Amino acid sequence: MPSPSVVPMPKSTAASAPPTRAGRNLPVAIGVGLFLGGLILASLFLVRWGWVLLYTVALMVGVFELRRGFAESRVALPYIPCLLATAVMGPAAYLGGAGALLLTMAGTLLLLVLWRAARGLDGAARDVSAGAFTVGYAPFQAAFTALMLHDAGNGPTRILVFVMITIASDIGGYAVGVLAGKHPMAPSVSPKKSWEGFVGSTATCVLVGAITVPVFLAGTWWAGAIIGFVVVWLATLGDLVESMIKRDLGVKDLGRILPGHGGILDRIDSLLVVAPMAWLMFTHLVPASPVT
Repeated sequence: MPSPSVVPMPKSTAASAPPTRAGRNLPVAIGVGLFLGGLILASLFLVRWGWVLLYTVALMVGVFELRRGFAESRVALPYIPCLLATAVMGPAAYLGGAGALLLTMAGTLLLLVLWRAARGLDGAARDVSAGAFTVGYAPFQAAFTALMLHDAGNGPTRILVFVMITIASDIGGYAVGVLAGKHPMAPSVSPKKSWEGFVGSTATCVLVGAITVPVFLAGTWWAGAIIGFVVVWLATLGDLVESMIKRDLGVKDLGRILPGHGGILDRIDSLLVVAPMAWLMFTHLVPASPVT
């Protein structure tokens, strides 16, 4: 995912590694990525509900990023209802399952309409649409990972495998794209994304899926390969959707909180789009241990 260009500094300045060909400050991006990986592992395996807490806090920052982005286009995101939905959806899915998640989503849509109508009808449809998009894009999709925790005793490991396969798409696409990318996939949306990079993403996702599903989840290699093949398409779609959002709003990055990566949503766009299908595929293709 693109990040702001970095102005070259003297070699004596340690914090100023120049951006790579793909536009990232690679050493900083790797360091931040390793830190985030440590947070994910801790949240998954120290306390079972820690993952829900971690991503809920992250998505609250993401909602703020979207609010600021919409403001650039003079759209007033119903901020408080979106924050409330973000705070509630994950715990609802974790405690009550899919039914509780759907009820929470329905209640959120009603709250968005009532909240915005109280301020008058001028521009209400536009603002409510922005709120519905924000809630559906971020907390609703992310809550499918909470369903993994609700449905299966090996839910934390399922989430870990889901994250590993999805990140493999970014790593494989980045590496091959930098080395051999020549044919843009969608130049008007994401100029640096290439078809060669997509081939790299596909190979990496399928390989990581075929390895991690049997090793960590006692599934079959072919189930992992299928999951990896589906994930790469959705992860690529997630990247392109987020790029379209930024271009439509007229911003380069939705945030700057993660050096070398951009904002929270710049980093987790693929994970959000993949999460619902990952939950569905794990449910039907991978054996689940009982919830304890």
